[in-house]
Amino acid sequence: MRLCIFFLVALCGCNSLSPTNEANTQRKKNVIILFTDDMGYGDISIYGAKEHSTPNIDQLAKEGVKLTDFYVPVPYCAPSRATLLTGRFPLRHGLIKNPSPDNGIDSIGISSGELTLGEVLQGEGYKTKLVGKWHLGHVNQYFPTKHGFDEYYGILYSNDMRPVQIIENMDTIAYPVDQSLLTQKYTTKALDFIRQNKDDQFFLHLCHAMPHKPLAASKDFYTPETPDNLYDDVIRELDWSVGEIMDELKTLNLLDNTIVIFLSDNGPSWGGSSGGLKGMKARNWEGGTRVPFVIRSSDLPNGKTITTPCWSPDIFPTILSMLNIEMPGNRILDGENIREILMGNEFNHQPIFTMRGNQVMAVRNGDWKLFLQKPKYYKGEDKKYRIGWEARKPDGTTIIAPPEQPTPDLYPGIKPLDFETFPLLFNIREDPSEMTNLADKHPEKVKELQTVYSDFLRSLLKEEKI
Repeated sequence: MRLCIFFLVALCGCNSLSPTNEANTQRKKNVIILFTDDMGYGDISIYGAKEHSTPNIDQLAKEGVKLTDFYVPVPYCAPSRATLLTGRFPLRHGLIKNPSPDNGIDSIGISSGELTLGEVLQGEGYKTKLVGKWHLGHVNQYFPTKHGFDEYYGILYSNDMRPVQIIENMDTIAYPVDQSLLTQKYTTKALDFIRQNKDDQFFLHLCHAMPHKPLAASKDFYTPETPDNLYDDVIRELDWSVGEIMDELKTLNLLDNTIVIFLSDNGPSWGGSSGGLKGMKARNWEGGTRVPFVIRSSDLPNGKTITTPCWSPDIFPTILSMLNIEMPGNRILDGENIREILMGNEFNHQPIFTMRGNQVMAVRNGDWKLFLQKPKYYKGEDKKYRIGWEARKPDGTTIIAPPEQPTPDLYPGIKPLDFETFPLLFNIREDPSEMTNLADKHPEKVKELQTVYSDFLRSLLKEEKI
């Protein structure tokens, strides 16, 4: 069923408008989602980064809304990315692990029964493009152009999975790939799309490869004389990319008619920073699932900071609400419309769940977080993961990137040591680093959150009209 559009035209009291300005006030807002890979909570200045500055991302926050407690449902790539585009928890959309061509995991991807944000906006006349990492399947039936995007350019999976090749729409156009050019190339492709569609409604999903390993930066940012600063070089170039996008929107007089969102798919890997949180990517501690999130839109406040916990399933319904597009009525969404939260008018949000594999691992409700399953602890992970890293490090032929990569010795957060008791209950507002288990002191809160979890599991069993 075609979704309905309700057009709102705001008259600003001006006596006259240029043709370009008048056209912009009468059409739906454009949408740009800037999505980084493995960027930590502490990798950006406004979230506490000290080793480098990110002035363009900081400026985006000054002109928009920054969330301090924003989560993804899974601390690794594919399930998190599918949730962003569908508004649905991984156990509902079904993609719960990463496709991987070099491990022979080829038969999984986003279901044809899922409705992506791209498909909804296509149905409303938007031009759509995804640039960069997809990771929702790498055989033809799963390609972005089959799931809501008119155009695609990028690497279909992680940049350390062989073969590292660039696909344009449905065709392989580059192999091997010099990864030092990726951020630059992705930015150029994004800018070209914006210029080509400046007179149309468009949705651009720019999914950078960085700072996923292997790290690489262009010659304008790479500083070989200080090889230990490669991570900083990469973050500075990502910040540059944000600045290029925002400058182009200003140049084309599109800034106030565009919703811009910036976030990461999960927490940091080695060499990054969790900003003082515990754990890292692939772990359900705060460092693995809490990510930076900034949104800018002319109908939202400037420079506002929101501390209400929210999560990535909210993006789908919130964007549709901001565009005055009717929500799809034939499926259950796990996210909620957070417009009033972003405005500072509402301070409550439904419970937030994170998972790993096929298990719901933790629930956060308000200030409290309960681990429902025992989390992974740090037990010499620097040694355990070195073997896997050695197999995927740059080799100069199939994976082309600087050799001086961060190693598992550079743990990005507080190392999670084992607690003597379980379950684990934390007051995240007072103890964001999850250091003090309060389960014994607050058994009533443990029981309350276990009931919240049981209710959520029952909701996953509801029938849907797909």
